Amino acid sequence: MLPGRRENLRQKELTLVTIGMNYFVLPGKEEVFEAACSKVVETMRGIDGHEESSLYREVGDGDPTYLIVSRWGNEQAFKDFIASDAFKKVTNWGKENILSGRPRHTTYQHD
Repeated sequence: MLPGRRENLRQKELTLVTIGMNYFVLPGKEEVFEAACSKVVETMRGIDGHEESSLYREVGDGDPTYLIVSRWGNEQAFKDFIASDAFKKVTNWGKENILSGRPRHTTYQHD
């Protein structure tokens, strides 16, 4: 890799933030939640500031717990997205009684 390219990649990496979105799903609502998450991730594609997102499910005997790991150019881009009409259109957590608790979002800054 060329030295200039390596510096550009490192600079881009330094400006990214990772958002961990933790969701606690009611038993039996896993498929509905996963379908909704697929819509959210699809909606994020092409949004300014969004890099990539992945959905993970905790393995265990407890209530279903999910984590969406989402990389953004900055935290404000993420906040703008979750406040947007696009996000509200693809999430219906309350209407569908999907979540057992309030989602928790954690921001991880890259050094």
